[in-house]
Amino acid sequence: MTDLPSLRDSLHAHGLLAKKSFGQHFLLDLNVTRKIVRLAGPFDGRAVIEVGPGPGGLTRALLESEAGSVVLVEKDPRFLPLLSELDDGSGRLKIVEGDALKVREADLVEGPTHLVSNLPYNVGTPLLIKWLTGPWTPHALTLMFQKEVAERIVAAPGDDAYGRLAVVSQAVAEARLVMHLPAAAFTPPPKVASAVVHLTPRPNRPDAETLKRLERVTAAAFGQRRKMLRSSLKPLGGAALCEAAGISPEDRAEVIDLAGFLRLAAALK
Repeated sequence: MTDLPSLRDSLHAHGLLAKKSFGQHFLLDLNVTRKIVRLAGPFDGRAVIEVGPGPGGLTRALLESEAGSVVLVEKDPRFLPLLSELDDGSGRLKIVEGDALKVREADLVEGPTHLVSNLPYNVGTPLLIKWLTGPWTPHALTLMFQKEVAERIVAAPGDDAYGRLAVVSQAVAEARLVMHLPAAAFTPPPKVASAVVHLTPRPNRPDAETLKRLERVTAAAFGQRRKMLRSSLKPLGGAALCEAAGISPEDRAEVIDLAGFLRLAAALK
């Protein structure tokens, strides 16, 4: 990696600029990307998938680490030649052109796999839900989001940011906010700050049917979050559902913890 041109020089050589339509904001400071990779590890030789590598700042740090194979999923074909320059011919780096929302991760890697990415802002939340609730489960996820989205993932009951995303994310994984980044850290700078969240899937995660019921309950409860649960959950059973789950119908969604929502999901017929 030390013989490579700087990220800025690589972008300039290939005539590449960020595309707003892809939600691209490049992280060009290798000290920052190396810190993110340290927070994501240890990898102990396990595979890593990176989505939206762009110019390859995180990719370089991953290739410097003890990760096994490093699989890049890049939707923007403009970056493929630049990313190919990172391949040392060892077979460790694999580059896949495709939409991460449609890719089948199980076809790309074998065994426990980490996800480490500076996610495009416009698809960060859908990708997270796919990875947390879909049929393929990563070993761990270290992902950068807009700060507001990151805070919603790790929020606790009573927080302003507490909502559906927190409940669903924390039902299947332990989530920690591990790093803040100002807008000035990116090229071009976005209008908002960013943050990195580290998630470790729970070994006793709810089954697929429970997750479906949990999503229905949280959609109804937080869809009218200022109303008492007897009203917001009325289409699903209202007060009777709350009482079956051992929850006061007069409570509002914002004060119900994860265990409470799981009881509501279990009580839903």
